[in-house]
Amino acid sequence: MKQLTLKESFTLSGKGLHTGAMIEATFCPAPENHGYKLLRTDVEDAAPIDAVAENVVASNRGTVVGKGALTVSTIEHALAALYACGVDNCLIKLTGGEMPILDGSAKPFYDAIQTVGLEEQKVDKEYFYVKHKIEVVNAETGSKLMLLPDDDFSVDVKVNFESPVLANQYATLDNIADFGTEIAPSRTFVFVREIEPLMQANLIKGGDLDNAIVIYDSPLGQEQLDRIADAVGAPHITPDSYGYLNPKPLSNDNEPARHKLMDLIGDLALIGRPLKGRVIATRPGHTINTTLAKKIRNDIRRNEVQAPVYNPNAEPLMDNNAIRHHLPHRYPFLLVDKIIDKTDSYIVGVKNVTTNEPFFQGHFPQEPVMPGVLLVEAMAQTGGLLVLSVVDDPERYSTYFMKIDNVKFRQKVVPGDTLLFHVSFMTEMRRGCAVMKGRAFVGEKCVCECEFMAQIVKNK
Repeated sequence: MKQLTLKESFTLSGKGLHTGAMIEATFCPAPENHGYKLLRTDVEDAAPIDAVAENVVASNRGTVVGKGALTVSTIEHALAALYACGVDNCLIKLTGGEMPILDGSAKPFYDAIQTVGLEEQKVDKEYFYVKHKIEVVNAETGSKLMLLPDDDFSVDVKVNFESPVLANQYATLDNIADFGTEIAPSRTFVFVREIEPLMQANLIKGGDLDNAIVIYDSPLGQEQLDRIADAVGAPHITPDSYGYLNPKPLSNDNEPARHKLMDLIGDLALIGRPLKGRVIATRPGHTINTTLAKKIRNDIRRNEVQAPVYNPNAEPLMDNNAIRHHLPHRYPFLLVDKIIDKTDSYIVGVKNVTTNEPFFQGHFPQEPVMPGVLLVEAMAQTGGLLVLSVVDDPERYSTYFMKIDNVKFRQKVVPGDTLLFHVSFMTEMRRGCAVMKGRAFVGEKCVCECEFMAQIVKNK
Protein backbone atom coordinates (compact mmCIF):
# COMPACT_ATOMS: atom_id res chain seq x y z
CA MET A 1 0.00 0.00 0.00
CA LYS A 2 1.08 3.57 -0.65
CA GLN A 3 1.39 6.29 1.96
CA LEU A 4 -1.63 8.55 2.42
CA THR A 5 -2.15 12.20 3.31
CA LEU A 6 -5.17 14.52 3.45
CA LYS A 7 -6.66 15.77 0.19
CA GLU A 8 -7.05 19.22 1.69
CA SER A 9 -6.76 21.06 4.97
CA PHE A 10 -9.45 21.39 7.63
CA THR A 11 -9.69 23.32 10.89
CA LEU A 12 -11.34 22.43 14.20
CA SER A 13 -11.54 24.82 17.13
CA GLY A 14 -12.50 24.55 20.77
CA LYS A 15 -11.13 24.86 24.28
CA GLY A 16 -8.28 22.83 25.64
CA LEU A 17 -9.24 20.31 28.31
CA HIS A 18 -6.49 21.31 30.72
CA THR A 19 -5.70 24.92 29.76
CA GLY A 20 -9.27 26.02 29.06
CA ALA A 21 -7.93 28.28 26.28
CA MET A 22 -9.65 28.52 22.89
CA ILE A 23 -7.44 26.81 20.32
CA GLU A 24 -7.60 26.26 16.57
CA ALA A 25 -6.09 23.10 15.08
CA THR A 26 -5.54 23.06 11.32
CA PHE A 27 -4.75 19.68 9.79
CA CYS A 28 -2.74 20.04 6.56
CA PRO A 29 -1.56 17.64 3.83
CA ALA A 30 2.13 16.74 4.08
CA PRO A 31 4.72 15.16 1.75
CA GLU A 32 5.90 11.55 1.75
CA ASN A 33 7.81 10.30 4.81
CA HIS A 34 6.79 13.43 6.76
CA GLY A 35 4.90 11.61 9.50
CA TYR A 36 2.82 13.52 12.05
CA LYS A 37 4.21 16.91 13.07
CA LEU A 38 2.77 19.60 15.38
CA LEU A 39 3.51 23.28 14.76
CA ARG A 40 2.82 25.95 17.38
CA THR A 41 1.79 29.01 15.34
CA ASP A 42 1.42 31.08 18.50
CA VAL A 43 5.20 30.98 18.99
CA GLU A 44 7.36 32.94 16.55
CA ASP A 45 9.87 30.86 14.55
CA ALA A 46 8.77 27.67 16.30
CA ALA A 47 10.04 24.42 14.79
CA PRO A 48 7.60 21.56 14.22
CA ILE A 49 7.49 18.87 16.91
CA ASP A 50 7.63 15.31 15.60
CA ALA A 51 4.79 13.29 17.11
CA VAL A 52 6.96 10.30 18.00
CA ALA A 53 7.39 8.40 21.23
CA GLU A 54 10.87 9.70 22.09
CA ASN A 55 9.45 13.24 22.19
CA VAL A 56 6.90 12.40 24.92
CA VAL A 57 7.66 14.63 27.91
CA ALA A 58 4.62 13.89 30.11
CA SER A 59 1.77 11.39 30.28
CA ASN A 60 -0.35 12.46 33.26
CA ARG A 61 -4.02 12.74 32.20
CA GLY A 62 -2.97 12.99 28.54
CA THR A 63 -0.03 12.56 26.20
CA VAL A 64 2.33 15.53 25.88
CA VAL A 65 5.11 15.84 23.30
CA GLY A 66 7.74 18.53 23.33
CA LYS A 67 10.86 19.95 21.73
CA GLY A 68 12.94 22.23 23.88
CA ALA A 69 10.63 24.54 25.81
CA LEU A 70 7.67 23.98 23.45
CA THR A 71 5.04 21.35 24.21
CA VAL A 72 1.68 20.21 22.86
CA SER A 73 -0.66 18.18 25.08
CA THR A 74 -3.76 15.99 24.75
CA ILE A 75 -2.80 14.82 21.26
CA GLU A 76 -4.01 11.22 21.57
CA HIS A 77 -7.58 11.65 20.23
CA ALA A 78 -6.44 13.41 17.06
CA LEU A 79 -3.63 10.90 16.45
CA ALA A 80 -6.02 7.98 16.96
CA ALA A 81 -8.30 9.38 14.24
CA LEU A 82 -5.37 9.95 11.84
CA TYR A 83 -4.06 6.44 12.49
CA ALA A 84 -7.46 4.79 12.07
CA CYS A 85 -8.05 6.60 8.76
CA GLY A 86 -4.70 5.38 7.45
CA VAL A 87 -3.11 8.85 7.26
CA ASP A 88 0.69 8.62 7.24
CA ASN A 89 1.66 12.25 6.74
CA CYS A 90 0.03 15.31 8.30
CA LEU A 91 1.12 18.70 9.62
CA ILE A 92 -1.06 20.01 12.46
CA LYS A 93 -0.89 23.76 13.10
CA LEU A 94 -2.03 24.84 16.57
CA THR A 95 -2.69 28.29 18.01
CA GLY A 96 -1.91 27.04 21.50
CA GLY A 97 -0.15 24.35 23.48
CA GLU A 98 -2.99 21.83 23.52
CA MET A 99 -5.23 20.01 21.08
CA PRO A 100 -8.90 21.12 21.37
CA ILE A 101 -10.86 18.61 23.45
CA LEU A 102 -14.11 19.19 21.43
CA ASP A 103 -16.63 16.62 22.72
CA GLY A 104 -13.97 14.50 24.48
CA SER A 105 -13.84 11.85 21.76
CA ALA A 106 -12.05 11.23 18.44
CA LYS A 107 -15.25 11.51 16.41
CA PRO A 108 -14.93 15.19 15.33
CA PHE A 109 -11.41 14.52 14.07
CA TYR A 110 -12.42 11.27 12.37
CA ASP A 111 -15.47 12.82 10.68
CA ALA A 112 -13.45 15.79 9.40
CA ILE A 113 -10.84 13.46 7.88
CA GLN A 114 -13.57 11.45 6.18
CA THR A 115 -15.10 14.67 4.82
CA VAL A 116 -11.94 16.02 3.17
CA GLY A 117 -10.79 12.58 2.01
CA LEU A 118 -7.36 11.08 1.48
CA GLU A 119 -4.77 11.32 -1.28
CA GLU A 120 -2.48 8.45 -2.25
CA GLN A 121 1.22 9.26 -2.44
CA LYS A 122 4.03 7.65 -4.41
CA VAL A 123 6.03 6.08 -1.58
CA ASP A 124 5.16 2.69 -0.06
CA LYS A 125 3.63 2.61 3.41
CA GLU A 126 6.04 1.17 5.99
CA TYR A 127 4.61 -1.14 8.66
CA PHE A 128 6.02 -2.41 11.92
CA TYR A 129 5.47 -6.16 11.87
CA VAL A 130 5.17 -7.84 15.27
CA LYS A 131 7.16 -11.07 14.85
CA HIS A 132 7.40 -12.18 18.48
CA LYS A 133 5.76 -11.37 21.78
CA ILE A 134 6.59 -7.88 23.10
CA GLU A 135 5.52 -7.09 26.65
CA VAL A 136 5.57 -4.08 28.98
CA VAL A 137 4.47 -4.44 32.62
CA ASN A 138 3.99 -1.97 35.47
CA ALA A 139 3.79 -4.01 38.67
CA GLU A 140 2.74 -1.02 40.78
CA THR A 141 -0.39 -0.23 38.77
CA GLY A 142 -1.13 -3.74 37.52
CA SER A 143 -0.91 -2.43 33.94
CA LYS A 144 0.29 -4.76 31.21
CA LEU A 145 0.54 -4.40 27.44
CA MET A 146 1.32 -7.34 25.21
CA LEU A 147 1.91 -7.39 21.45
CA LEU A 148 1.49 -10.63 19.54
CA PRO A 149 2.08 -11.49 15.87
CA ASP A 150 -0.99 -11.20 13.64
CA ASP A 151 -1.79 -10.57 10.00
CA ASP A 152 -3.62 -7.32 10.75
CA PHE A 153 -4.00 -4.73 13.50
CA SER A 154 -6.40 -5.45 16.35
CA VAL A 155 -6.77 -4.43 20.00
CA ASP A 156 -8.25 -5.97 23.16
CA VAL A 157 -8.56 -3.77 26.27
CA LYS A 158 -9.50 -4.72 29.83
CA VAL A 159 -9.97 -2.05 32.53
CA ASN A 160 -10.56 -2.22 36.28
CA PHE A 161 -10.88 0.94 38.37
CA GLU A 162 -11.98 -0.73 41.61
CA SER A 163 -15.10 1.40 41.49
CA PRO A 164 -18.69 0.37 42.23
CA VAL A 165 -19.70 2.18 39.02
CA LEU A 166 -16.77 1.40 36.75
CA ALA A 167 -15.30 -1.94 37.75
CA ASN A 168 -14.37 -4.53 35.10
CA GLN A 169 -14.97 -3.56 31.48
CA TYR A 170 -13.76 -4.99 28.20
CA ALA A 171 -13.54 -3.57 24.69
CA THR A 172 -12.18 -4.97 21.44
CA LEU A 173 -11.48 -3.76 17.92
CA ASP A 174 -10.86 -6.54 15.41
CA ASN A 175 -11.00 -4.37 12.29
CA ILE A 176 -9.62 -0.83 12.13
CA ALA A 177 -12.35 -0.01 9.60
CA ASP A 178 -14.86 -0.17 12.50
CA PHE A 179 -13.07 2.56 14.46
CA GLY A 180 -15.38 5.33 13.25
CA THR A 181 -18.56 3.69 14.54
CA GLU A 182 -17.35 1.54 17.43
CA ILE A 183 -14.54 3.53 19.07
CA ALA A 184 -14.36 7.15 17.84
CA PRO A 185 -17.55 8.40 19.66
CA SER A 186 -16.27 7.24 23.08
CA ARG A 187 -15.69 10.21 25.40
CA THR A 188 -13.03 10.75 28.02
CA PHE A 189 -14.11 10.27 31.63
CA VAL A 190 -13.28 11.42 35.14
CA PHE A 191 -14.39 10.51 38.67
CA VAL A 192 -15.97 13.27 40.77
CA ARG A 193 -13.50 12.48 43.58
CA GLU A 194 -10.61 13.29 41.18
CA ILE A 195 -11.86 16.71 40.04
CA GLU A 196 -10.64 18.89 42.91
CA PRO A 197 -7.14 17.33 43.03
CA LEU A 198 -6.87 17.79 39.26
CA MET A 199 -7.93 21.42 39.53
CA GLN A 200 -5.40 21.99 42.31
CA ALA A 201 -2.78 20.57 39.90
CA ASN A 202 -3.80 23.31 37.41
CA LEU A 203 -5.51 20.79 35.09
CA ILE A 204 -8.99 20.30 33.50
CA LYS A 205 -9.71 24.04 33.32
CA GLY A 206 -11.72 23.33 30.17
CA GLY A 207 -13.53 20.25 31.44
CA ASP A 208 -17.34 20.14 31.59
CA LEU A 209 -20.26 17.77 31.19
CA ASP A 210 -20.19 18.30 27.41
CA ASN A 211 -16.66 16.94 26.90
CA ALA A 212 -16.26 14.32 29.63
CA ILE A 213 -18.21 11.54 31.30
CA VAL A 214 -18.36 12.33 35.03
CA ILE A 215 -18.65 9.36 37.38
CA TYR A 216 -19.94 9.65 40.96
CA ASP A 217 -18.79 6.57 42.89
CA SER A 218 -17.88 7.67 46.43
CA PRO A 219 -19.74 9.83 48.98
CA LEU A 220 -18.96 13.56 48.96
CA GLY A 221 -20.54 16.33 51.01
CA GLN A 222 -23.04 18.66 49.36
CA GLU A 223 -20.76 21.65 49.94
CA GLN A 224 -17.92 19.93 48.10
CA LEU A 225 -20.25 18.86 45.28
CA ASP A 226 -21.50 22.45 44.90
CA ARG A 227 -17.95 23.75 44.85
CA ILE A 228 -17.00 21.28 42.09
CA ALA A 229 -20.14 22.12 40.10
CA ASP A 230 -19.35 25.84 40.26
CA ALA A 231 -15.78 25.20 39.13
CA VAL A 232 -16.83 23.31 36.01
CA GLY A 233 -19.86 25.47 35.26
CA ALA A 234 -22.40 22.72 35.96
CA PRO A 235 -25.71 23.01 37.85
CA HIS A 236 -25.77 21.99 41.48
CA ILE A 237 -26.90 18.41 41.95
CA THR A 238 -27.67 16.13 44.86
CA PRO A 239 -27.08 12.61 43.56
CA ASP A 240 -29.25 10.02 45.28
CA SER A 241 -27.12 7.12 44.04
CA TYR A 242 -23.81 6.34 42.41
CA GLY A 243 -23.62 6.57 38.62
CA TYR A 244 -22.94 8.82 35.63
CA LEU A 245 -23.87 12.48 36.08
CA ASN A 246 -24.04 13.47 32.40
CA PRO A 247 -27.40 14.36 30.86
CA LYS A 248 -26.21 12.69 27.64
CA PRO A 249 -26.41 8.89 27.95
CA LEU A 250 -23.43 6.62 27.29
CA SER A 251 -22.90 5.65 23.65
CA ASN A 252 -22.28 2.08 24.89
CA ASP A 253 -22.36 0.36 28.26
CA ASN A 254 -18.57 -0.02 28.01
CA GLU A 255 -17.87 3.49 26.68
CA PRO A 256 -15.02 4.09 29.18
CA ALA A 257 -13.23 0.90 28.06
CA ARG A 258 -13.71 1.90 24.43
CA HIS A 259 -12.23 5.30 25.20
CA LYS A 260 -9.20 3.62 26.77
CA LEU A 261 -8.84 1.60 23.58
CA MET A 262 -8.96 4.83 21.56
CA ASP A 263 -6.28 6.40 23.78
CA LEU A 264 -4.10 3.34 23.27
CA ILE A 265 -4.36 3.63 19.48
CA GLY A 266 -3.49 7.33 19.66
CA ASP A 267 -0.43 6.62 21.79
CA LEU A 268 0.69 3.75 19.54
CA ALA A 269 0.49 6.17 16.60
CA LEU A 270 3.66 7.66 18.13
CA ILE A 271 5.54 4.65 16.76
CA GLY A 272 5.52 6.43 13.41
CA ARG A 273 4.36 3.39 11.48
CA PRO A 274 1.13 1.39 11.39
CA LEU A 275 1.27 -1.89 13.30
CA LYS A 276 0.67 -5.39 12.04
CA GLY A 277 -0.07 -7.27 15.24
CA ARG A 278 -2.55 -7.84 18.06
CA VAL A 279 -2.44 -5.63 21.17
CA ILE A 280 -3.75 -7.07 24.44
CA ALA A 281 -3.94 -4.39 27.13
CA THR A 282 -4.79 -4.76 30.82
CA ARG A 283 -5.42 -1.47 32.62
CA PRO A 284 -3.74 0.66 29.93
CA GLY A 285 -2.83 4.29 30.51
CA HIS A 286 -0.80 6.94 28.73
CA THR A 287 2.38 6.18 30.67
CA ILE A 288 2.54 2.48 29.87
CA ASN A 289 1.17 3.07 26.35
CA THR A 290 3.98 5.47 25.51
CA THR A 291 6.52 3.18 27.20
CA LEU A 292 5.58 0.46 24.70
CA ALA A 293 5.74 2.96 21.84
CA LYS A 294 9.24 4.01 22.94
CA LYS A 295 10.37 0.39 23.10
CA ILE A 296 9.23 -0.18 19.51
CA ARG A 297 10.80 3.10 18.36
CA ASN A 298 14.12 1.94 19.82
CA ASP A 299 13.83 -1.27 17.82
CA ILE A 300 13.08 0.72 14.65
CA ARG A 301 16.13 2.93 15.20
CA ARG A 302 18.38 -0.10 15.71
CA ASN A 303 17.06 -1.73 12.54
CA GLU A 304 16.54 0.78 9.75
CA VAL A 305 14.43 -1.78 7.88
CA GLN A 306 12.67 -4.79 9.37
CA ALA A 307 13.41 -8.15 7.84
CA PRO A 308 10.66 -9.12 5.37
CA VAL A 309 7.91 -11.38 6.64
CA TYR A 310 8.51 -14.88 5.25
CA ASN A 311 5.92 -17.65 5.29
CA PRO A 312 7.51 -20.72 3.67
CA ASN A 313 4.06 -22.27 3.21
CA ALA A 314 2.77 -19.40 1.06
CA GLU A 315 2.72 -19.74 -2.73
CA PRO A 316 5.63 -17.69 -4.18
CA LEU A 317 4.99 -14.93 -6.70
CA MET A 318 7.78 -16.42 -8.84
CA ASP A 319 9.22 -19.92 -8.43
CA ASN A 320 12.59 -21.06 -9.75
CA ASN A 321 11.20 -21.88 -13.19
CA ALA A 322 9.67 -18.41 -13.56
CA ILE A 323 12.94 -16.81 -12.41
CA ARG A 324 14.93 -18.77 -15.01
CA HIS A 325 12.49 -17.54 -17.65
CA HIS A 326 13.46 -13.93 -16.82
CA LEU A 327 17.15 -14.23 -15.84
CA PRO A 328 19.92 -15.71 -18.04
CA HIS A 329 21.84 -17.07 -15.01
CA ARG A 330 22.17 -20.83 -14.56
CA TYR A 331 23.98 -23.25 -12.23
CA PRO A 332 26.21 -22.51 -10.42
CA PHE A 333 25.43 -18.79 -10.59
CA LEU A 334 21.66 -18.49 -10.21
CA LEU A 335 21.42 -17.22 -6.62
CA VAL A 336 17.69 -16.56 -6.17
CA ASP A 337 15.30 -19.46 -5.45
CA LYS A 338 11.95 -17.64 -5.40
CA ILE A 339 10.24 -14.26 -5.16
CA ILE A 340 7.73 -13.87 -2.31
CA ASP A 341 6.73 -10.20 -2.54
CA LYS A 342 6.87 -7.41 -5.11
CA THR A 343 5.42 -3.95 -5.67
CA ASP A 344 6.23 -1.19 -8.13
CA SER A 345 9.05 -0.04 -5.87
CA TYR A 346 10.54 -3.10 -4.14
CA ILE A 347 10.96 -6.86 -4.38
CA VAL A 348 11.71 -9.65 -1.89
CA GLY A 349 13.64 -12.77 -2.88
CA VAL A 350 14.70 -15.95 -1.05
CA LYS A 351 17.90 -17.98 -1.25
CA ASN A 352 18.29 -21.20 0.74
CA VAL A 353 21.99 -21.70 1.49
CA THR A 354 22.99 -25.37 1.66
CA THR A 355 26.27 -27.14 2.29
CA ASN A 356 26.18 -28.36 -1.32
CA GLU A 357 26.89 -24.88 -2.76
CA PRO A 358 29.95 -25.27 -5.04
CA PHE A 359 31.73 -22.21 -3.63
CA PHE A 360 31.96 -23.81 -0.18
CA GLN A 361 34.58 -26.24 -1.54
CA GLY A 362 37.14 -23.46 -1.55
CA HIS A 363 35.57 -20.74 0.67
CA PHE A 364 36.50 -22.24 3.07
CA PRO A 365 36.90 -26.04 3.43
CA GLN A 366 37.20 -25.93 7.23
CA GLU A 367 34.85 -22.99 7.80
CA PRO A 368 32.27 -22.61 4.99
CA VAL A 369 31.29 -18.95 4.52
CA MET A 370 29.29 -17.57 1.60
CA PRO A 371 31.47 -15.03 -0.27
CA GLY A 372 30.38 -11.44 0.20
CA VAL A 373 30.59 -10.74 -3.53
CA LEU A 374 27.98 -13.46 -4.09
CA LEU A 375 25.66 -11.83 -1.55
CA VAL A 376 25.89 -8.65 -3.60
CA GLU A 377 25.37 -10.63 -6.80
CA ALA A 378 22.29 -12.33 -5.33
CA MET A 379 20.80 -8.95 -4.43
CA ALA A 380 21.60 -7.70 -7.92
CA GLN A 381 19.81 -10.67 -9.49
CA THR A 382 16.79 -9.96 -7.27
CA GLY A 383 16.96 -6.31 -8.30
CA GLY A 384 17.18 -7.39 -11.94
CA LEU A 385 13.81 -9.11 -11.58
CA LEU A 386 12.39 -5.87 -10.17
CA VAL A 387 13.80 -3.82 -13.05
CA LEU A 388 12.62 -6.27 -15.70
CA SER A 389 9.09 -6.18 -14.26
CA VAL A 390 8.64 -2.61 -15.53
CA VAL A 391 9.28 -3.44 -19.23
CA ASP A 392 7.20 -5.30 -21.78
CA ASP A 393 8.58 -8.67 -22.93
CA PRO A 394 11.15 -8.88 -20.10
CA GLU A 395 12.64 -12.05 -21.58
CA ARG A 396 14.06 -9.89 -24.39
CA TYR A 397 16.16 -7.82 -21.94
CA SER A 398 19.05 -8.31 -19.53
CA THR A 399 20.33 -6.16 -16.66
CA TYR A 400 23.98 -5.32 -16.07
CA PHE A 401 25.88 -3.80 -13.16
CA MET A 402 27.14 -0.26 -13.68
CA LYS A 403 28.18 0.74 -10.16
CA ILE A 404 28.26 -0.59 -6.59
CA ASP A 405 28.48 1.70 -3.54
CA ASN A 406 28.33 1.61 0.26
CA VAL A 407 28.71 -2.14 0.63
CA LYS A 408 28.62 -3.36 4.24
CA PHE A 409 29.00 -6.93 5.50
CA ARG A 410 27.62 -7.36 9.01
CA GLN A 411 27.51 -11.11 9.65
CA LYS A 412 28.73 -14.37 8.11
CA VAL A 413 26.32 -16.42 6.00
CA VAL A 414 26.82 -20.16 6.43
CA PRO A 415 25.18 -23.44 5.32
CA GLY A 416 21.66 -23.77 6.73
CA ASP A 417 20.88 -20.04 6.54
CA THR A 418 17.85 -18.76 4.66
CA LEU A 419 18.60 -15.44 3.01
CA LEU A 420 15.89 -12.86 2.40
CA PHE A 421 16.77 -10.12 -0.09
CA HIS A 422 14.89 -6.81 0.03
CA VAL A 423 15.74 -4.62 -2.97
CA SER A 424 14.06 -1.27 -3.63
CA PHE A 425 14.36 1.60 -6.08
CA MET A 426 16.18 4.62 -4.67
CA THR A 427 15.20 6.83 -7.63
CA GLU A 428 12.92 6.57 -10.61
CA MET A 429 14.31 4.76 -13.64
CA ARG A 430 15.93 7.09 -16.17
CA ARG A 431 17.17 6.14 -19.63
CA GLY A 432 17.11 2.47 -18.78
CA CYS A 433 19.16 2.90 -15.59
CA ALA A 434 17.98 2.06 -12.10
CA VAL A 435 19.58 2.95 -8.74
CA MET A 436 18.63 0.44 -6.05
CA LYS A 437 19.21 -0.30 -2.37
CA GLY A 438 19.66 -3.94 -1.42
CA ARG A 439 19.61 -5.60 1.97
CA ALA A 440 20.16 -9.27 2.83
CA PHE A 441 18.68 -10.72 6.02
CA VAL A 442 19.14 -13.94 7.95
CA GLY A 443 16.31 -14.12 10.44
CA GLU A 444 15.88 -10.59 11.83
CA LYS A 445 19.50 -9.56 11.25
CA CYS A 446 20.73 -7.57 8.26
CA VAL A 447 23.86 -9.44 7.14
CA CYS A 448 24.73 -7.29 4.12
CA GLU A 449 23.61 -4.09 2.42
CA CYS A 450 24.67 -2.13 -0.62
CA GLU A 451 23.60 0.42 -3.23
CA PHE A 452 24.00 -0.30 -6.90
CA MET A 453 23.14 0.95 -10.35
CA ALA A 454 21.98 -1.37 -13.12
CA GLN A 455 21.14 -0.84 -16.76
CA ILE A 456 18.53 -2.62 -18.90
CA VAL A 457 19.96 -3.75 -22.22
CA LYS A 458 17.96 -5.34 -25.03
CA ASN A 459 19.28 -8.77 -25.97
CA LYS A 460 20.77 -9.17 -29.45
